[in-house]
Amino acid sequence: MATFLSTTIPYANAGPHLGHAFEFVQADAFARHLSRHDAVFVSSGTDENGLKIVQSAAASGQTSAAMAQRNSAEFARLARTLPLTVDRFVRTSTDPRHRAGAQELWRRMADQGDIYSRDYTGDYCVGCEAFLAPDDLVRGRCPVHKVRPTATRERNWFFRLSRYATDLGAAVADDRIRIWPPSRRNEMLGLIRGGLSDISISRSTDRVHGWGIPVPGDDSQVMYVWIDALTNYVNALGWADGDPDYERYWVRARRRIHVLGKDVSRFHAVYWPAMLMSAGLPLPTDLVVHGHVLLSGQKLSKTLGNVIDPFDLIGRYGAEALRYLMLAEFSPWADADFTDQRLVARYNTDLAGGLGNLVERVTAMVHRYRGGVVPGPTAAAGPLEHALLADAKRLSAACEQALDRFDHRAAVRRLRELVRAVSAYLSRRAPWAETESGALDTALHTLIDVLRTIGGQLAPILPGASDRMTDALGLRDRTDIAGARVQARPHLFPRLELTW
Repeated sequence: MATFLSTTIPYANAGPHLGHAFEFVQADAFARHLSRHDAVFVSSGTDENGLKIVQSAAASGQTSAAMAQRNSAEFARLARTLPLTVDRFVRTSTDPRHRAGAQELWRRMADQGDIYSRDYTGDYCVGCEAFLAPDDLVRGRCPVHKVRPTATRERNWFFRLSRYATDLGAAVADDRIRIWPPSRRNEMLGLIRGGLSDISISRSTDRVHGWGIPVPGDDSQVMYVWIDALTNYVNALGWADGDPDYERYWVRARRRIHVLGKDVSRFHAVYWPAMLMSAGLPLPTDLVVHGHVLLSGQKLSKTLGNVIDPFDLIGRYGAEALRYLMLAEFSPWADADFTDQRLVARYNTDLAGGLGNLVERVTAMVHRYRGGVVPGPTAAAGPLEHALLADAKRLSAACEQALDRFDHRAAVRRLRELVRAVSAYLSRRAPWAETESGALDTALHTLIDVLRTIGGQLAPILPGASDRMTDALGLRDRTDIAGARVQARPHLFPRLELTW
């Protein structure tokens, strides 16, 4: 079976902030979990067209192409650093397959009679790259960017979104498009059932200084940046070129999953599925909607200037510490406030002082009492061993089930419970009191067995640490625990100190 999974494509008018890192890490954890059973294709990239790029580039004395190139490279570097395994990284301003696919999807929509031209007047927020209705504004300002939108009048191409309201509502209601969490599903159902208006899907070439993908057959207009950008998901698979990846990972895929922020839910739950319906392409199966990363209660925003540089945090604390904080501490659905203190405390408590300390204790015992070689279970397992192995089976399954629901925080919580269960077993069994008995062999064998389970379940969360743990337990390329040679006191997670 095959699965497609994507991040959104961040806007390339500036470099990445911590909110982008959160989405990258979530997507990677989900992809690694799903890859245990499916072939998974992961798509990401950067959104590089539109008026915001033009204005940002002009303000900084650059060309639009130079700004897009520089910032896109930073997003690609962040994906590698965290690390996110990406099969296709789409750049919308330079990728010829993206341009061809976007224009072909437009033609198919036009062939269905779903595109028409008319004059339009509205209030446009450049930061959102969207027209805002009066009800969208807070005291006359965009609620996200805190600026008054610009009154705009021009002739545009429109998409007959209203034609698809009934079909969209049915697809969301019957979970053909599953929206996670349920609160977002209900929000989108309310939006759809409240009535959908046709939407403007082009901008004048003059207004964006020619920066964008031309509308097929009309050089006076370029595709609206959101319409262009949304097509990246199928363009990454080469759908317009007949690439076999499109057939495998979209048409015949078991799941088609988009990971996205709550502020772009409408585009992914309404506009994009309607476009696919019009063009006759399969719909996404899952929309996984996360909250925002906050700083002092306010959303991180390049426009607002309150960004947290993820590269700075990685330089001070390491990629694993940042990755663990976001997956262990941040809700997959609600907003989360970042502080350095939360990062250091969570890492030191759970990893340096928790799992890492436990692995050191167990491997030290194997070295002290059995020369570093894991013994076989030479005595029958007792009630404590049976209870620990049952906990490992139950909590390991619960961890996987949580990731099946895209709840990474619950998955990490189950892993923490299992680490505590191993520590409790070690204290109650006190195998060091029976150094010459078969009971010690059975205890050490059981401990290594359960630590191997923890290492396996850690793989989607901290893939590098999972590999180091496997090596520390001597289990690389081994199925049999007995005879494995463990490392002497491996330091998997050195303690962190706050840096400012």
